[in-house]
Amino acid sequence: MPRLKESCKQDLKLRINIVDVISRVATPRRAGGNRFKALCPFHQEKTPSFHFDSAKGFYKCFGCGKSGDIFTFVQETEGLNFTEAVEALAQRFNVALEYEEGGGGPSREERSLRQELFDLHEFAADHLHQAFKANGEHGAWMRDYWTKDRRFTPELADEFKIGLADPAGSGLAAALMRKKFSEAALRQCGLFFIYEDQLLTLQALRPRFRGRLMIPIRDHQGRVVAFTARQTKLTPADDPANEAKYVNSPETPIFTKGNLLFNLDRARAHVGDGKPFVMVEGQLDALRCWSVGLKTAIAPQGTSITEGQLILMRRYHTELECFFDSDNAGQKAALRLLPLALKTGIEVRFLTLAGAGKVDPDLLFLEKGLAGYDEVKKSAFGGMQFMRRYVLPDARNATAERTQAAVREIYSVIAAADSELLRKRLLGEVAPALGALQVTPDVFERDFAQFIAKGGRPAAQSAPAAPPASTDSSGSPLPAPGSAPQDDPTAPERDLLLLVLHFDIALGRALAATCPHEWIDARLPSGALLNRFLGEILHGEWPGRDNLDGLLETDAERALVASLLFETPQIDDPAKVALEGLKRLRDRALAPRLRQIDLQLAQASTDNAIDAIALLKERSELQRLLRSPLALVAVA
Repeated sequence: MPRLKESCKQDLKLRINIVDVISRVATPRRAGGNRFKALCPFHQEKTPSFHFDSAKGFYKCFGCGKSGDIFTFVQETEGLNFTEAVEALAQRFNVALEYEEGGGGPSREERSLRQELFDLHEFAADHLHQAFKANGEHGAWMRDYWTKDRRFTPELADEFKIGLADPAGSGLAAALMRKKFSEAALRQCGLFFIYEDQLLTLQALRPRFRGRLMIPIRDHQGRVVAFTARQTKLTPADDPANEAKYVNSPETPIFTKGNLLFNLDRARAHVGDGKPFVMVEGQLDALRCWSVGLKTAIAPQGTSITEGQLILMRRYHTELECFFDSDNAGQKAALRLLPLALKTGIEVRFLTLAGAGKVDPDLLFLEKGLAGYDEVKKSAFGGMQFMRRYVLPDARNATAERTQAAVREIYSVIAAADSELLRKRLLGEVAPALGALQVTPDVFERDFAQFIAKGGRPAAQSAPAAPPASTDSSGSPLPAPGSAPQDDPTAPERDLLLLVLHFDIALGRALAATCPHEWIDARLPSGALLNRFLGEILHGEWPGRDNLDGLLETDAERALVASLLFETPQIDDPAKVALEGLKRLRDRALAPRLRQIDLQLAQASTDNAIDAIALLKERSELQRLLRSPLALVAVA
């Protein structure tokens, strides 16, 4: 496969601002100068600890320790390898890539399957949208359905690329084959039914979607990854899912429905103070909200909300209003959302219409526009109020046994919150929600404590705890089988690496001339890098800290260098720090051998095989080395 030119990677770093890359995934807030911060996309947190620097081009999370540059960020957040990440960034920011062999880049067969699937879905969305706008019989019928039956505008269809899969599939298979998408992409895109052992021909590509309104599903970065297809009168009787009102794409390498929220790519730009996300049940509900000016609406893929969806949403805002249909299915889905929201740190309120029976958000907004949203906000419920309405609709006339059972259900939801302060606040809401005016909050607090003590389980279960880590003889954790070794933040190699990266090359040359190779623990990423960097410096081939891509071999090394470059060390005397680091390396390398010699000498009286004189000489030399003052070797 053609290799990317090193100069090309460096050009990408210079031309692409890391803020533009990260803002597709997290909402940046300025933190002074060139620095920004955001909620970390790699772990769950409530206070931003993820920092990035637009001048240096690096990020670092001071919560989970993740760090890197634009390439490692795309790798981590999109599941790509290094080359795929470079290609994705180049395409996204319209930067031409150059390759070592021929300059033409990889062939279609050599491209990553994931990137090809993104391209295929974007092409399919355009193709189906053109079918929707076409002058033929089916296009005209579907546009009438969109504007007259669903009462949406043509402009909204253009904005969201609403499409048509006609009863024959709209010629999508032929169009994709003409574009020469690979067989692997055609088999795994989910748009066709294909027998596993069947030869791939045009006839073998049987359309999954026929006679349906096609709604492109985009991920949080705005890439088309799947489709939802709405049944219409055009849906043929021989369609395998003819009775299903909505049919989704199956899960593919780029689409997992439990990790995606419809319209999040657009809605995340509109949330903020006083503007929470509004979760509705379906894509058409979200489109209705958008059409009337409620720009923060999102929808899950079906009513089964997942923890992953809420964690994804939480990157951008922590407040959510839930507005599901008031039928039984919608209310059950809303109830499942509550413990997950508490577990993931989402503040959720439930929208409803006071005094109304069944409320359909789509119809409400169609009839009342944005005023309908203002109306339902007035009668919104907090979590405990909403739950009481569901588990104990008639609190005043309920028996003691029924009330106790309902309270236990409420406790199981409160137990999902990991904050004691939040639990206390929620318990304080139970009495007002139940209308139990004579019961003080401390009664519920004591009762809840007993519930937990007796084995009460939270409604949203945590993942199983990881098994305890194995340790070596010194008690240090060992890496998991098959995993890369973890770096030690206290290792002297890390301190010396920091000096090499941040201070004058003369210091690097002095370190390279002074530090023996055998003192460095090359099992650590910092040790491997220090060895490599000092070797380059010693031979006059050091490229400088801004051109290190060619010297970094693993993701762990790239992340470590990015983390160290992100730091601004406050060191008044770098030479002194270098000598302290060298002394720690020397002591760590020589002291264990000295202890081993002392043990062997203790056994010499009973073991004639031990050469005590040689050991004494070696011990004397080691003691001399450990006592000797270190000095950096000056190099011209």
